[in-house]
Amino acid sequence: MYASDVKAKRLTATGSAAVGPARIRQIQVLTATGTPRLTITDGNGGDTVLDLDFVESDSHSVNIPSDGIRVNDIYISTLTNITALTVFYA
Repeated sequence: MYASDVKAKRLTATGSAAVGPARIRQIQVLTATGTPRLTITDGNGGDTVLDLDFVESDSHSVNIPSDGIRVNDIYISTLTNITALTVFYA
């Protein structure tokens, strides 16, 4: 079991979440019209760790199993037709 406090950060644009090394535990997404897509990489230019397409005009919850996805930096590289997202991390 991962013994760390879970924190949250709301994002509305691409770029670094500026939280340092983290484990992504859950993501809440509010989509707009069109073809919503979210891509998260391990830092700027790093490996893609999560790449998701969503249904438009809805809210979505993505739970990450086990201890989450470990990254050196949560970097949002694609944020298409998404109004906002909240990343829960430890």
